[in-house]
Amino acid sequence: MEKVIHEFGPVFDENSKVLVLGTIPSPKSRELGFYYCHPQNRFWRVMAALFQDRFPDSVPQKREFALRHQIALWDVLAECVIKGASDGSIREEIPNDLDIILKAAPIQAIFTTGKKAEALYRKYCLKYTEIESVCLPSTSPANCACSFDKLLEAYKQILTFY
Repeated sequence: MEKVIHEFGPVFDENSKVLVLGTIPSPKSRELGFYYCHPQNRFWRVMAALFQDRFPDSVPQKREFALRHQIALWDVLAECVIKGASDGSIREEIPNDLDIILKAAPIQAIFTTGKKAEALYRKYCLKYTEIESVCLPSTSPANCACSFDKLLEAYKQILTFY
């Protein structure tokens, strides 16, 4: 178990329509300083297919991709105790203040990536945001039971806000 403090900020601008929330960055994402950076995580492949766009290879390309498609990215948690990347081990949670994004961008929907992110959002954030979230399947390699096609089908819900 390790105490993890979220070391990089949210991605958003004044045009962001959709907020996608994970739990807290994985060790690989913390190492690279950006969201969904484990090479086996399917988030960016799903997003590229969803928007029929080129796969963003680098952190700057991923940031630009999110902003170009009016997607805000952040995590529910600012810090916690966690073992590796195991959401099931999360303890001693401290949530992020989502108002940083919600007061600056016209967010129309909030999506969580996985059941743990959804549970944490409901526990800590919903009472303040008053915005119901939509739980999407995790794109983590740990969620190997969910095929790429099933992920893509689930993530198509995002397109209803464009």
